Amino acid sequence: MTTHLQQPATPAPDTAWQDDIRAGVRHVRDLASLPLSAAERAAAEQAAANHKVRIPKPYLDLIDWNDPQDPIRAQVIPSPDELTVTEGELDDPIGDHAYSPVPRLTHRHADRVLLFPTYHCAVYCRFCFRKESLTAIGRGYTSEALEPAFAYIAAHPGIREVILTGGDPLSLPDKALGEIRARIEAIAHVRLLRIHTRVPVALPSRVTAGLIGALQGRLMVTVVTHFNHPREITPAAEAACRTLRQAGFVLLNQSVLLKGINDNVEVLEELCRELMYRLGAKPYYLHHGDLARGMAHRRTTIAEGQALVAALRARLSGICNPTYVIDLPDGGGKVPLGPCHVEGREGETWRIRAQDGKVRTYIEVVADF
Repeated sequence: MTTHLQQPATPAPDTAWQDDIRAGVRHVRDLASLPLSAAERAAAEQAAANHKVRIPKPYLDLIDWNDPQDPIRAQVIPSPDELTVTEGELDDPIGDHAYSPVPRLTHRHADRVLLFPTYHCAVYCRFCFRKESLTAIGRGYTSEALEPAFAYIAAHPGIREVILTGGDPLSLPDKALGEIRARIEAIAHVRLLRIHTRVPVALPSRVTAGLIGALQGRLMVTVVTHFNHPREITPAAEAACRTLRQAGFVLLNQSVLLKGINDNVEVLEELCRELMYRLGAKPYYLHHGDLARGMAHRRTTIAEGQALVAALRARLSGICNPTYVIDLPDGGGKVPLGPCHVEGREGETWRIRAQDGKVRTYIEVVADF
């Protein structure tokens, strides 16, 4: 077993991340430099026309080109299967647009909002549920574009949490991040800033001293990372997460259950354990695959997902277990899909299936006033 010694966090040089982007795949024409067959390249170029392609060099370097089923490759290299749209798939799978009272903001839940400072990403994942918006909109950050959203947040005192998403907010320059953080923390009723990002996975060099400084202020900050496979947990990713932790940020992780990539109990077990023990990122959600168009080949059944999380529950401590959820269409929100252990009830007597599979009786004992 490898022992990972805690060393003082050393943020990457402030410009290294820009070099890592330039050295990777930034456009469909860059696919020509990859070891793809002529047929693969033609199909990939066609699929990339529907959803942008970008792969920073650190993530590109993780791909085993000798393995056609490589789990890193499958997440970012366009596949001809994406060109098959299955009936029932949606261009807005979770209802972002219907709950957008002003541009660049979604308000589905009373106490929190999604804020979209940019529609650009450090890496474009083929399974992204916002893939159509990111490809169609293609707009970056301007302070003017966010003014209606800031005014909306200020006018709704029930909002306690602002979630930066997109696009990937950490793909923005430090100056922009600092401006956004300052505007949000000036709204007195906002308590927490949450950031959804794939940067620690695909572009760990982006986690610099400048980025940390831009995000630190009055607000509690939670960074929600997006690791899907244990091979993504590299020494560079570990250093980036340590830097974020030592800055005082809370780390959570959300993964997507992806057929042929991580729909295996051993893979998920290693991922969840290393997230908690090595990165200090609590496995938060395991998402059932959204109904993004062209992604039927990556979707498991709900029953398969339930069986996987039941097996995980038996193998991992509670702190390492994510909640298996589905983000319902039309803005229905995230709903847990985990197996129910209640077998039945008669009055105060409950029959509950234990972790060993045996059904036990539990009798409620409460004070009767």
